[in-house]
Amino acid sequence: QVQLVESGGGLVQAGDSLRLSCAPSGRAFISYTMGWFRQAPGKEREFVAAIRGTTFYASAVKGRFTISRDNAKNTMYLQMNSLKPEDTAVYYCAASQWGLGRPQDAQYWGQGTQVTVSS
Repeated sequence: QVQLVESGGGLVQAGDSLRLSCAPSGRAFISYTMGWFRQAPGKEREFVAAIRGTTFYASAVKGRFTISRDNAKNTMYLQMNSLKPEDTAVYYCAASQWGLGRPQDAQYWGQGTQVTVSS
């Protein structure tokens, strides 16, 4: 069974940094588009960033977040710098054989990891 396992969430203060990791199990995702979405309480799940050769970012995180992947380790990362309280959400790892700009594009999801940024 394919699983995406996230790690690295936590409670930080505004301006701090965190790095999230996503490690698929059950298969390699080298040829897949992988990315991150987030969902804050009472809000819809939204796109954060994606990577497949090139990288794509939501405007709200561009310049602060960096997505990367290590194919040798079959792991994807999201480096989050200059965190703001509005970044507080559950962050989900996702994968798709095609595009990954919308939640409905994802074929696989992780279980989510909580990121809380205090002011």
